[in-house]
Amino acid sequence: MRETSQSRVVRRYTTEAVRVTAILRLPLIGLMALLGPVISVTHWQPDVFAGLLIGYALLAAGWLIFVLVRDVGPWAGWVSTAADVSAVVALCIASGGATSVLLPVFFLLPISVAFQYRPRLTAIVGVCTAIGYQVVWIVYSKRDDLVGFPDEVYLYFGFLLWLAAATTALSYVLVRRSATVISLMDVRRQLIAESMGAEERERRQLAEHLHDGPLQNVLAARLDVEEALERHPDAQLDAAESALRETAAQLRSTVTTLHPQVLAQLGLTAALRELADLFSRRGEIEMSVSLDDVGHPDCQELLYRVARELLTNVTKHAGATKVELALTRAGGQTTLTVADDGTGFDPAVVPERVAQGHIGLASHIVRVESLGGTFDVTSSPGSGTRVVVTVPDP
Repeated sequence: MRETSQSRVVRRYTTEAVRVTAILRLPLIGLMALLGPVISVTHWQPDVFAGLLIGYALLAAGWLIFVLVRDVGPWAGWVSTAADVSAVVALCIASGGATSVLLPVFFLLPISVAFQYRPRLTAIVGVCTAIGYQVVWIVYSKRDDLVGFPDEVYLYFGFLLWLAAATTALSYVLVRRSATVISLMDVRRQLIAESMGAEERERRQLAEHLHDGPLQNVLAARLDVEEALERHPDAQLDAAESALRETAAQLRSTVTTLHPQVLAQLGLTAALRELADLFSRRGEIEMSVSLDDVGHPDCQELLYRVARELLTNVTKHAGATKVELALTRAGGQTTLTVADDGTGFDPAVVPERVAQGHIGLASHIVRVESLGGTFDVTSSPGSGTRVVVTVPDP
């Protein structure tokens, strides 16, 4: 099943929240390890406590590596929080007298889940945390033959339930806000897609008009001049024929720029290869081309125009001698890479150049990002430029 833009956004933020929680989990375990060596606490089962803490730390480290190297789904929140609640309850039971010291950990667990955009998970974790706190005291009362709980236990239990409700409400607000943002992104994407479609139709109509009208007239005039030259050789006619030939070439180039036929007929790969050959012939630039056969992706017009804009900037401003052009398609997304060994630039000046009216590159960035893609520019003065454009399938 193809992933929608909304599910991509939700997965991205869910993964980010899980990663942040995984990073913060290790320092928390380190603080819990201070019980005994630094904070004077006599554990009920010290060996069990140490074993549980070491196992929890190893599990947390492995989980951190796992979530850093790959994106995770909604299941990750359930697994990690279930492990946290179970580990904290088990550590409190094994510690015994450290329960009052470990109490803040119970309050931290629901907060760590609230930012995962999962209200139901947040509510369940909050309730389970409160119940887990009660379970710890039930074990203590059985161990020490106590009748009832200290009054503060009921107070803390009420605080934990209130925290569960508060974090659930916060998570619900975040979900509603993200849904609104996603809806606005979809509307923006649709408007830009319609704008791009209208622009492409206008370009196609203009290209057809130039090809069927002015270009044909110029070619016909050139034939007339050539016939006249054959009958009456003349320097002025020869100059006129040269001018008509150059004008015809310029018109063909303009028609190709407005609507490259090879893009519509043979696809993005062939069009980019032709574009690379064109720029290679124009200047003293060594082109290194690596183009996978990607067929006709929906974003081919956009990527073609991005590639043309980038190559134009290289020839005009970069002073490069070598340019790499690459195209790949994998994992439901198409990636275009343009790298050069030119003078480079500071990406921070892009907003300033936009304010000055240089909107070519900026307009492409907006279009790529509106489709859920990324436009990554890596450059610095004197070290060349590398641009990686990734557009997901719709």
